[in-house]
Amino acid sequence: MGKITIHVLDTMTGSPAADVSLDLYALKGPFEGNWLKSEVTNLNGRLESPLLSGDDFVAGRYRVIFKIADYFKAANIDLPNIPFLEDVSIDFGVSDASTHYHIPLLVSPYGYSTYRGS
Repeated sequence: MGKITIHVLDTMTGSPAADVSLDLYALKGPFEGNWLKSEVTNLNGRLESPLLSGDDFVAGRYRVIFKIADYFKAANIDLPNIPFLEDVSIDFGVSDASTHYHIPLLVSPYGYSTYRGS
């Protein structure tokens, strides 16, 4: 069964990023999308269940927006008044909804990386 899973790692501390709020959208175009759901990462930087799975998971374009500045502010990290990274938005395509799409996010206040994990 296909699904989307998430894992957020704080590269500044070298630990999972707990309590990161995120929103999932199904994209209709580069600037238009339908909000699907909001979630918050657990102590392991993951979600308790897949972000999307079952009949709700179909081929198409998606966007996950991670509220990164809020996470670092809550961790008492001194950020500028206008943070370098407020939100991290990852747009990705799903061509085969019967497979697993894992979206890891490695993040610090000043940079991030991602890839399709397993």
